[in-house]
Amino acid sequence: MSSPAFTLPTQDRDETGPYALAGQARAKAGMADALEAALLALVEPTRAEDGVLQYHVHRDRADPDLFIFYEVWASMVHLEAHLSQPYVMDFLAKRHTMLAGDMDVRWLRMASPYPA
Repeated sequence: MSSPAFTLPTQDRDETGPYALAGQARAKAGMADALEAALLALVEPTRAEDGVLQYHVHRDRADPDLFIFYEVWASMVHLEAHLSQPYVMDFLAKRHTMLAGDMDVRWLRMASPYPA
């Protein structure tokens, strides 16, 4: 992937919890419904992947052009495998046709204990 947003930071040596990220995507004018459909098409196959613990897509109530996503993976290896799936790579390659700018991805370190 060419975007720096998808350059995964390395896990800290003492990190034992899941690997998480949150992000947002803003649709181009008139493209919000198409972006929503494209994001929602990722949900079912992603939730079927090995290592996914959480995968959610949200649409902002006050700003319907803004989408927020949240993912939790058992490990960085699982997330790397997800990002290499053909359906994810296809979405990432086509995202600029629907987005005003690029996605803003925040790589998170789990601070609270994750329930088993």
